[in-house]
Amino acid sequence: MSSDTAARPATLCVTNAKGGTGKTTIAINVAGALNERGQDVLFVDMDPQGNATEGLGLLDAYDAEPPTLFDVLTDRDQRGAIDDLIVSHEEMDIVPSSVDLLQAEHELTIADLMAWAKTDPSVDIDPAALSSLAINVTPETVTGDHAMDLLDRALAELEGEYDVVIIDSPPFYGKLTDTAIYAARSVLVPALTEASSERAIELLVDQIAALESQVDIEVDTVGVVANRVEQTNEDAAMLEWLGTVFDEYPVWEVRKRVALQRAFSAGTSIFAAEQPVDMESVFLDIAEEIETQFGVQHTEVTA
Repeated sequence: MSSDTAARPATLCVTNAKGGTGKTTIAINVAGALNERGQDVLFVDMDPQGNATEGLGLLDAYDAEPPTLFDVLTDRDQRGAIDDLIVSHEEMDIVPSSVDLLQAEHELTIADLMAWAKTDPSVDIDPAALSSLAINVTPETVTGDHAMDLLDRALAELEGEYDVVIIDSPPFYGKLTDTAIYAARSVLVPALTEASSERAIELLVDQIAALESQVDIEVDTVGVVANRVEQTNEDAAMLEWLGTVFDEYPVWEVRKRVALQRAFSAGTSIFAAEQPVDMESVFLDIAEEIETQFGVQHTEVTA
């Protein structure tokens, strides 16, 4: 772990490449629960589709002119602009996604190739020649034998003081997801309690193991959030399977509630909604576990 990473706030990536798991809803409500417990939270939307940005009422930011999160990631001279991207919300600060992030997979792939060409003597490629294939990336953008640390380096530029950083990853495997996990070194895994989730979880475990091996890091698992749980035999079987696979980690159950979608549509977590929701206690439990695992001091909030 870099010294910059060690000095930064508790950082957590909410990730699962299977679409439709409610990953973004989980991420927003975990952030809301941490805020409810008195933590200063920064939410980073790394999904090029900008679902969290939309769900927090920031569609205008998604279509903003450069520099955007894409530039912060891929242009060394723009890393410090991350502070300028931050938008205030009643529950958290947000680094919004951008339509420009749709180009990030290609750009990060070029960055990785540049790193490879710079550090492997057997590779007969001039790293500068790859610049013509990129939008922002140059050989100076990468400094090691990989480019997975670009978000990590951008977060090191933050001037604000946060207790916890929540990163909402893309709902697919690729460089963006690897970059988000690398920066966090810890993951919270949302999963639906249906049979198709088994394959997605297995792929995620393999993906994290491959990343750990490639860049020599350790990624911790905070826990698993079983989402949209109902009272069916399939749900019960999947909860048992999750408990077996993640026997060393907490498995939380979030029941299917319309109120979660209503809060999303209103641009908030359920903690800022007008009506209380019984799932608040689950998200508060998750927030407490995050505080415990990262050693974040809990601050009582007075009304």
